[in-house]
Amino acid sequence: METTAFPSPATYALEITITSAEGLRVGRKRRPVKKNAFVTVQTDLYTYQSTKVDTEGGSNPAWNERLVICMPMHAKFITLEVQCKARFPTKSNEVIGAARVPVSDFIGGYAPSDYLHFLSYGLRNKHGERSGIINFSVTVKGLDDRRRVPSPWPVTPAVGEKGINAAVVTGVPAAWFDNDGRTAYFATNQTASRI
Repeated sequence: METTAFPSPATYALEITITSAEGLRVGRKRRPVKKNAFVTVQTDLYTYQSTKVDTEGGSNPAWNERLVICMPMHAKFITLEVQCKARFPTKSNEVIGAARVPVSDFIGGYAPSDYLHFLSYGLRNKHGERSGIINFSVTVKGLDDRRRVPSPWPVTPAVGEKGINAAVVTGVPAAWFDNDGRTAYFATNQTASRI
């Protein structure tokens, strides 16, 4: 199942390929997963996508599924959660484990924005115990096309009165757009007003 996302000015697109998982264990007894594992990728509270269910892989499922998902500019982490599909519709899915991936692992540094990052993370269950490994790749799309906050100029002391120094000051943006890209907010003192 291939899905797409259309980023707004306050977001960029992540192309995440969920490759596979290894050694999946579920519950306090750490029993091996038999079938029906899938992965949910979440970038914020309301933005998430899921892979198809792997019915045959057992505790070593393989998906090789590409997801394109919007990532807010302010986000610091993405969450990958491996779940086991419930047998009955009235029951909820069982969470096998989750990995919280820092955005700094695939954005920034010296790699170009379209660089393909191959990553593997350990999964932890709700009790903090190891429950397997998730393998995936990430490519950041459209980050260079976005407006970035310019880096501040190098700070050099200014000539002032005796005992007083001056320097460059970096401030907070006075206006920003909501996720829909059409609603502008303007800051006044401690509040923001919507236009």
